Amino acid sequence: MSQRKRAAKNRRPKVIPMRLDATFFFERAVQSLDRYHYDKALKYFRRAVEYEPENPVNHCNMAGILSEMGRYEESNVILRSVLDQIDPAMTECYYYLANNYANMELFEAAEEALVRYLENDTEGQFLEESDELLDLLHYELNRPAKLSTIKAKENIYAHDKARELLEAGRFAEAVKMLEEIIERQPDFLAARNNLGLAYYYMGLFDKSVATITEVLDAEPGNLHALCNLAIFYQHSNRKEQLQALVAKLNKTIPFHPEHVFKMATTLGIVGEHREAYQHFRRLLRTGELSGEPSLHHFAAIAAVNLRRYDDAKKHWQHAERLDPESQVPPFHLKRLERVRAGEETPPTHYHYHLPFEEQFKQWENNPGQVTEALKNDPLIRSSFFWALRHGDRRTKVQVIQALGLVADDEVIEALKAFLIDPDEEDELKRVAVLVLRSIGVQDSLSVVFGGRTLTLEARRKSAQLPVWDSAWQTVLEQALEGMSGRYDVVQQHDMMTLWVDYLSRVYPDVPKLHKSTGWAAALEYWTAKMHRRTVTYADLVSRYGVSQASISRYANRIDEACGIREKLDLTRSSFH
Repeated sequence: MSQRKRAAKNRRPKVIPMRLDATFFFERAVQSLDRYHYDKALKYFRRAVEYEPENPVNHCNMAGILSEMGRYEESNVILRSVLDQIDPAMTECYYYLANNYANMELFEAAEEALVRYLENDTEGQFLEESDELLDLLHYELNRPAKLSTIKAKENIYAHDKARELLEAGRFAEAVKMLEEIIERQPDFLAARNNLGLAYYYMGLFDKSVATITEVLDAEPGNLHALCNLAIFYQHSNRKEQLQALVAKLNKTIPFHPEHVFKMATTLGIVGEHREAYQHFRRLLRTGELSGEPSLHHFAAIAAVNLRRYDDAKKHWQHAERLDPESQVPPFHLKRLERVRAGEETPPTHYHYHLPFEEQFKQWENNPGQVTEALKNDPLIRSSFFWALRHGDRRTKVQVIQALGLVADDEVIEALKAFLIDPDEEDELKRVAVLVLRSIGVQDSLSVVFGGRTLTLEARRKSAQLPVWDSAWQTVLEQALEGMSGRYDVVQQHDMMTLWVDYLSRVYPDVPKLHKSTGWAAALEYWTAKMHRRTVTYADLVSRYGVSQASISRYANRIDEACGIREKLDLTRSSFH
């Protein structure tokens, strides 16, 4: 080859090869549908099937476009092949068959297909449409359908109630109801899926993964389960399993807007922002959900992570116009320029509320706001339960104290579950014990301390402190620090119980705690006495850096309120 030819060859521009796969052809098909080019759409759907012949969704998409074109017989051939050869559990195909037969005026066949759908489908996705079709068939055949049961309605009302509880942030109640439903109907996959989600919101990852895995064992292509499992893997840092699952999700082409939204948010949460943004844009183009401010917010989150800052700005501005009362769009618009300049990292949370840290800043001086938010906003409530399990140490302390302001049954159950989690720090568990006692939980508590399971005895009196002051917490932490390594966890718990008991007895006339170390030393003094431990004032003065007179004064104040000397004298008399 001549030198001139070689130089010309080297100057040829590099061509980036086009990735031809099922996703590519699906997107082309959707574009053709938007332009009402049904022949082209069908061609592209066929190509998607060729690339992924085992994916039943691709076949259903092709059957759907054939039905739209009035080619009902061809559509039915595909639907029957899905049921016979690819995925017999895809019961919605019977509903599609029934529609096609009705359009062909084959009402007997339509009735048979619809009955099979209603008697076998557990999800109930097309129940309303099925009711309309049943009315039509009743009219055409002049008799009611030969229907023995509607499977999806077995437990369906209870399931709807459980979903309402889940959406309201009442996770413990939802879990109880969903567990009862599954006990009655083990193959109710929608209930099992929501149970896995409820466990996740409560921070119980092992349970959530196990529950979703059960769904996928029964139905490997269940999109909601696959998406939920991806999020669980992300938060439990199971990178290899997540990578394999994301690859599978990227090959799946959801058709219904609800499924597209689930896929988009899931991919965003696991860091696949490019694919997430493509799905969000599809949803915004279709128009069905374009009036949802949260959708524009999620699209902005994906865009800003792709450094498409102008697009992100437009999405947040649109969200602000749709929801002028929300603080979320203006908060992110204000931060956008700093993100663009590299001064701040882009947001990664696909939630339509302020970041957790920002919420706490606003609530620091107004505890009443956090109480209302936790009671009334399920998104905020779920973010608190999530942070209790997965926030940093400082955030967890804040969350535990904030949950104490709400003090409902669900909060109590969440804090009790926190106490028996072997992966949580002992110090954080002590704070949780203190909060539980301060809000009046009197029964015995099981706690895993230092790898050992202990039972903390029941309280005899309820404290019922309406608030927990940071100054009280300072005394507690100084006492725990001074006693660390010298007293076991039961003795430390008794110290905390004594402190709450004292505060509850004198509340609201709690003295000013100017010398917190003196109060901490006094608490250790009485704890040692209650457990017949030898402790001297000299030792306490040395460790806490406070005078003997101060320790004695504060010890006397605690005794005046709680009557410790009298109780100890009675105990010694009984012993002798």
